[in-house]
Amino acid sequence: MKKEFLLAPGPSQVPAETLLEMAKPVFHHRTKRFQNIFAEVQEGLKYVFQTKNPVLVFASSGTGAMEGSVSSVLSPGDKAITVTGGKFGQRWKNLCKAFGAEAIELTVEWGKSVDPETIKDLLQQHKDVKAVYVTLVETSTGTLADIRKIGEIVKDTGAILVVDAVSGLGADKLLTDEWNVDIAVAGSQKALMLPPGLAFAAVSEKAWKAIENAKTSNFYFNYKKAKASLDKNDTAFTPAVTLIIGLKKSLDMIKEETIEKVWKRHADNAASMRSAVEAIGLKLFSSNPANAVTAVVLPEGVDGLAFVKKIRDEYGVTMAGGQDHVKGKIFRVAQMGYANQFDTVVASSAVEMVLSELGYKFDKGSATKAAVAELIKRGVK
Repeated sequence: MKKEFLLAPGPSQVPAETLLEMAKPVFHHRTKRFQNIFAEVQEGLKYVFQTKNPVLVFASSGTGAMEGSVSSVLSPGDKAITVTGGKFGQRWKNLCKAFGAEAIELTVEWGKSVDPETIKDLLQQHKDVKAVYVTLVETSTGTLADIRKIGEIVKDTGAILVVDAVSGLGADKLLTDEWNVDIAVAGSQKALMLPPGLAFAAVSEKAWKAIENAKTSNFYFNYKKAKASLDKNDTAFTPAVTLIIGLKKSLDMIKEETIEKVWKRHADNAASMRSAVEAIGLKLFSSNPANAVTAVVLPEGVDGLAFVKKIRDEYGVTMAGGQDHVKGKIFRVAQMGYANQFDTVVASSAVEMVLSELGYKFDKGSATKAAVAELIKRGVK
C-alpha cells in the first residue's frame, strides 16, 4: 500500500479539521453570518502577519495580491526597485513592466540572499523610487531575505517596502509592523494550511498614502475597493466562502499553538532536514536557508528529474525539483504549515531510499539518524 505525503513547497498539507469545516454546506456571503466569520478571520490574519493594519483578502492565488501591490501603488513611469534572486523574484520585475513602471532590477545570484546595503545604495542613486519589491522566502532556492534590515533602510525614504511573503508567512518569522513592511502579500496554500485560492495583503498607513496618490488602472485587484468593503467586514467581489470558512479554522489552530511556537516548529523541522541531507554528503543550495523550504543540491550523476519522479510515483512522497537553470540539479522539500517532525523523518528516509536506488553511495540510515538526533537535541516532542 502506498500512502501519499505532500511535502512540496505549495500546495501544502491541509488539516483534517479544516477540510471538515470546508465540507459543510455553503451559505450566502452577503449576510451577517459571513460578516461575523470574516471579522474573526481579519483578526486572525492580523495576528499571523503581526500587524495592526487591515489585511485585504482576494479570491486568487498569491500573485493576485502581488499584482494589486503594483497596480494600486505605481503610476505609469514610476520607478521601483525589484530584487531578483530566483524564479519568484522575477515576478516583481515582470509585474512592474506590465503596468508601465520602470523596474530597476537588483539581480542576486540564485541561492544567495540580497545584501540590504545594495538596496540602500540604489535608493541613494534613485531618490525618486516609489517602491522596493523583495521576497521573504525565495521558494525556488529556499533562501531567506533579511527583511528587518531592509525595512530599516527603506522606512526613512519616500519609498514603500513591499514583501512577497507567500511562502514565508507563518513559516519564517515576519514582524510586519515592527520591521517596517508597508505591504506584505501572502497566499493560502503554504503555511496557512489551506488549498490554493486566497491571497492576502497587509497594508500600512504609509502605503495607503502612496495608493491614494497613484494614477493607476486596475479593477479586480484594486486595493482601495477592497479596503472600502473590508471596512464593512465584506469583500468587493464574490468571496471564496468555503476557503474563508476553512481559513478561520486554520487560523484558530495557529492561535492555539501560538505564532511563536509555529515559528519554532518550522525552525526545528528545517534544522532536522538540513542535518539529514548533510549527513549523507549533500549540500544545501542556499547560503541563507529558509525554514519554509529546504533546497538541496543533488549529487553528481543523479538525474534530478528522475529523483523527483521516483520519490513521488513509487514512494508517494511529493517534493519539488529545481526551476530554470537549476532544473534537474536540486530538489526542494517543504516543512511548511501542517508539517511536523515526523514528516521530516519521512522525507529524510525517502531521500535515502531513492538516492540509493539511483546509485548514490553513502552510509545507509545516516540521514534519518541525523534527522532524529537533531530533533531530540532541540527538545522536539
